[in-house]
Amino acid sequence: MSAEPRINDRIRVPEVRLVGPSGEQVGIVPLAKALELAQEYDLDLVEVAANARPPVCKLMDYGKFKYESAMKAREARKNQAHTVIKEMKLRPKIDPHDYDTKKGHVVRFLKQGDKVKITIMFRGREQSRPELGFRLLQRLASDVEDLGFIESNPKQDGRNMIMVLGPHKKKTEAMAEAREAQAARKADAPGTTTRRDRAADEEPAAESAQESAEA
Repeated sequence: MSAEPRINDRIRVPEVRLVGPSGEQVGIVPLAKALELAQEYDLDLVEVAANARPPVCKLMDYGKFKYESAMKAREARKNQAHTVIKEMKLRPKIDPHDYDTKKGHVVRFLKQGDKVKITIMFRGREQSRPELGFRLLQRLASDVEDLGFIESNPKQDGRNMIMVLGPHKKKTEAMAEAREAQAARKADAPGTTTRRDRAADEEPAAESAQESAEA
């Protein structure tokens, strides 16, 4: 079945429930009368509810309607936020420098509004000390609690232990903040004159002019 509605001469029913160009209810009219009104208004007769009895048709500029619908769909896709699950792997006996580096990545992911899957990888004898991994996961969750929360508690998965952190901010909020920060950076970029800069430039000029007048 085509997604496109039937319009004008492609509508094959004896009568339709007609809706005017401003949304007003015209009533049930013969198809020929509806097509005649469409010609008078220089509009299209578009079937908007084919399963109704009789079908509902509306007078509209179908080309303009399709264009506006496409633009709305494009804008919706542009603003759509997809939650991404990032992954970070750690060893139970990770050294402080590596821990800080890994934590920095987790912080960045959470700020972006993404979830983070933390995997502790056990090797050899480490498998007999799952409490090491558990304590490390709890420590990481505590260190980033301002940005995220434990969405899935630590659990053993074969040789690994897994925990999922969820962001406090929604993806859409994180995207909006990122756009604002980018705009602010552009405004403060070299060569961009701000209001404060202009005021600073005008002040010496005003003082110079006053000194000249006094002289």
